[in-house]
Amino acid sequence: MDNFKWYILRVVSGQEKNAKVYMERELTNSGLKTHVPQIVTPTEKVYQMRKSKDGKTKRIAVEKNYLPGYILVNADFDVPNFGEILFSITDTPGVIGFLDMEEVLPPSKAKKTKATDKTPADVPKQGSLPRPRPMRESEVNRILGKVEEAQEEVKYETRYFVGESVKVMDGPFSGFTGKIEEVFDEKKKVNVMVTIFGRNAPIELNYTQVQKLDQAQ
Repeated sequence: MDNFKWYILRVVSGQEKNAKVYMERELTNSGLKTHVPQIVTPTEKVYQMRKSKDGKTKRIAVEKNYLPGYILVNADFDVPNFGEILFSITDTPGVIGFLDMEEVLPPSKAKKTKATDKTPADVPKQGSLPRPRPMRESEVNRILGKVEEAQEEVKYETRYFVGESVKVMDGPFSGFTGKIEEVFDEKKKVNVMVTIFGRNAPIELNYTQVQKLDQAQ
């Protein structure tokens, strides 16, 4: 039976990547990585405008968290050293805790130990700990499915509208300016009317090939 389930872990916003790296290193060093094989920070690629050293504005793709403040953990907590695994995860710098926790295990199912038997001293035994509540399968499929899509598709922070003036930044018409006649948001393309040899001509361009005139330099 597959005991590995997905859990949502709350972390300080902006520290998702650092928490993931630290957690993976600590789990590996303590020999617990086999119980937590996957740690995911949900990200997507978006285009942003950045100024280069030569002063020109360029469009670059960057990774951006689409679930800031959260990490997904795939783990097997149905093991005798459950408490040690839980401690290694929640003791990670930047980690706040699991989003949803179940009630403490009933005393009849908890292994009774003396406080002096705890090793290390600050790691609670399994019977005294609440268990993280796993995600529903529908939630897992929705979030992980979006992660896979985000890895294949680059999103654009800039939106274009009919009538806007743009400058062509790439391709054979680089340097030309014109107005947007049509927007094909699904295809991430626009039709731009430019003047070529004194005559208006529509050209189809990708979002990556144009830039709003008020942003272009």
